[in-house]
Amino acid sequence: MVDPVSIAPPEPQPTASAMRRALKRAADGVALDVTESAVLLHARGADLEQLLAAAGGVRDAHLADQGRSGIVTYSRKVFIPLTRLCRDRCHYCTFVTVPGKLHSLYLERDEVLDIARAGAAAGCKEALFTLGDRPEDRWPQARQWLDERGYESTVDYLRSCAIAVLEETGLLPHLNPGVLSWEELQRLKPVAPSMGMMLETTAERLWSEKGGPHYGSPDKEPAVRLRVLDDAGRVGIPFTTGILVGIGETLTERAESLHAIRARARQYRNIQEIIVQNFRAKPDTAMRAVQDADLQDLAATVAVARLLMPPGVSVQAPPNLVGDEHALLLRAGIDDWGGVSPVTPDHVNPERPWPQIDELAGWTAGAGFTLRERLTVYPKYVLGAEKWIDVRLHQHVAALATAEGLGEQTATIEGRSWQEPDGGLEVFGRADLHTAIDTEGRTADRRGDFDSVYGDWDILRGQVPTSPERFDTDVREGLRLAADDPAALLAETNTAAAMALLTAEGEALETMTRLADELRASVVGDDITFVVNRNINFSNVCYVGCRFCAFAQRERDADAYRLSTEEVAARAVEAARAGATEVCMQGGIDPKLPVGYYADVVRAIKAAVPDMHVHAFSPMEIVSAASKAGVSVAEWLTELRDAGLGSIPGTAAEILDDEVRWVLTKGKLPAQTWIDVVTTAHRLGIPSSSTMMYGHVDHPGHWLGHLRVLAGIAEDTGGFTEFVALPFVHHNAPIYLAGVARPGPTVRDNRAVHAFARLALHGRIDNVQCSWVKLGDEGTAQILRGGANDIGGTLMEETISRMAGSEHGSARTVAELEQLAGLAGRPSRQRTTTYGKTLAPR
Repeated sequence: MVDPVSIAPPEPQPTASAMRRALKRAADGVALDVTESAVLLHARGADLEQLLAAAGGVRDAHLADQGRSGIVTYSRKVFIPLTRLCRDRCHYCTFVTVPGKLHSLYLERDEVLDIARAGAAAGCKEALFTLGDRPEDRWPQARQWLDERGYESTVDYLRSCAIAVLEETGLLPHLNPGVLSWEELQRLKPVAPSMGMMLETTAERLWSEKGGPHYGSPDKEPAVRLRVLDDAGRVGIPFTTGILVGIGETLTERAESLHAIRARARQYRNIQEIIVQNFRAKPDTAMRAVQDADLQDLAATVAVARLLMPPGVSVQAPPNLVGDEHALLLRAGIDDWGGVSPVTPDHVNPERPWPQIDELAGWTAGAGFTLRERLTVYPKYVLGAEKWIDVRLHQHVAALATAEGLGEQTATIEGRSWQEPDGGLEVFGRADLHTAIDTEGRTADRRGDFDSVYGDWDILRGQVPTSPERFDTDVREGLRLAADDPAALLAETNTAAAMALLTAEGEALETMTRLADELRASVVGDDITFVVNRNINFSNVCYVGCRFCAFAQRERDADAYRLSTEEVAARAVEAARAGATEVCMQGGIDPKLPVGYYADVVRAIKAAVPDMHVHAFSPMEIVSAASKAGVSVAEWLTELRDAGLGSIPGTAAEILDDEVRWVLTKGKLPAQTWIDVVTTAHRLGIPSSSTMMYGHVDHPGHWLGHLRVLAGIAEDTGGFTEFVALPFVHHNAPIYLAGVARPGPTVRDNRAVHAFARLALHGRIDNVQCSWVKLGDEGTAQILRGGANDIGGTLMEETISRMAGSEHGSARTVAELEQLAGLAGRPSRQRTTTYGKTLAPR
């Protein structure tokens, strides 16, 4: 006996006046809220006609904005059902089955290629991979099948098949593997120009309540699917999503789902289309007796979706699910028919065959539009490929595209190698920026795509965390712990005392800094240490969209540059001649850096200067490069270690709290991924620094949480060499220029953070470093008298902070660092990267 499926509870009809107001706002182009959207979903008869007219006008404006007025698109594709196994149990699905009903659990690679070759012969350009979510988690047979062929997961097998399709047939993969992690999205981006996952609904009750259509399906939890949409936006993948109409949701819940997609389309600008798909009941499913979605209801939903989505987001309805109502859907505002295959059936809806393309063209022409073929990735992303599409796919996409970014009818569809462009990496752009930044400055105070690359600033302002109240009553307990058991300040039971110190002022602040300095003296002595090093920022080309970063540039920007391995090695030789024992290397996530660049540049330095310590590559660089190479972080780090990498900087940490990270950055790695990369490095014998950037949209509660995370890693691995507190430099930071962040930390904040770190990290991280680049001489001396013992390095060149507007120079001599230590009244000593002694105390 099948449990009854949840049906949408009854909703009251909106009043006539509410409908008139909502229709007027729609006609006037005013932004609609959820309530107004739900009202419009009720529209029928004359009200529906008004709604369709408003949506049609918005669709026409969207097409004009995208440079293709009067054009409705479709994609000529093949459907590749890689596996019909799934760990979910959706009550309306006939695509998913069980192992005993399949002759093969997965399509073999040759079967995949046979389908793709047939598609290429028929003029198709898209290979749509559809499959169930993580079947190996539910079915031991699936796990065995993957193991026998050497794949760790279904996602790994999908990646391999996508590469094969690219190389053997030339079709462009569009991947629909369901729920993916941030790391998996990074791994798949290099093999597919676009991906997708239907949101379906944000109605949690349809997932959580027994009898609901998604009950028993872990991957259908709305919060999980929304997280995937967020992560796809952060990674910068042209993405398809959409909703299902008529699966038991209320009209308010449907409106909420559309608004959730709208918010992400505005924020990340990567959602290329929204599919509005009507439910059709299927035999042999739990929902076989549920009535099909009404097509008038579907039309109203399409129209509201068109009104809500920003320009640049297409609205699609599958043409094989709407009976004879194609004209109605065109009137409702669609501008795309989705994928249509002349070769393969719709495996999700096999009972409803695709229309012939000539039929599609006739319906489209009957509504006054011209049907044109597009690629799996929409034109604006084709034309913006440097930002949106992996460089290894550029030739595949370009070979099939017109100058306008649509599908080229006469293109030769053939396999092309999936690799980086031939030719070595040469020095490009403003390679002298490391010196010119101090003499000539930057060309402009912001990069050329300031208004688009960081997402929607208005949405972002609403996400800034609020600061907690200051704690005064627990100062005495905090100071007692600071004196008697400083490491206990990080215990959850001592949160109030810790917050009292982090927000301390006046005499309490003076007492805390004195206690921190006394602890410093007992742990590391009086020597102020520094390393003779050279910073080498090998590229500033980056499209990640970190909102605090003034260093990153588009390749076309006047200040953009990248360095060849030979140039980096030459700078390392210069550094060695000047007495450096370390080179510190970091750069932007440059899409044109070859996969082998990172290990090659380490080898080049070690070949030129064998004794040079190479301190290089942030966790973001490591995880991005590993994903691009298709290997694990451990494998990637092992190669770098074997090439000569000595340690890694613990940068890209910012604040290890995703509440803050997703305001500060659009596409940087999540906090847990940073933790995973750093702990993996430590376990491979690669030490790292640890950092915290503060004074932007954070508050002291975030500082406390961040230090707890670092302390936990230190207790687990013992791999941190130092803690470096990095005050936010605001002057040219995009998030400050947009009015979202505050202008850096106060002097009080600087003193409190460094002193508290000395106390709270006691027994876990011995060395506390302050940044002369960001603090200046007097600020540095003050911090050195309050718990810090290290002033970093000579740097020789420093571009990141200077691009942000730091006013304290980009290089110091040994003598100047000695003088800086003298301001604090203590001796100085040169050290190694890992805090070994190199010279006698000065």
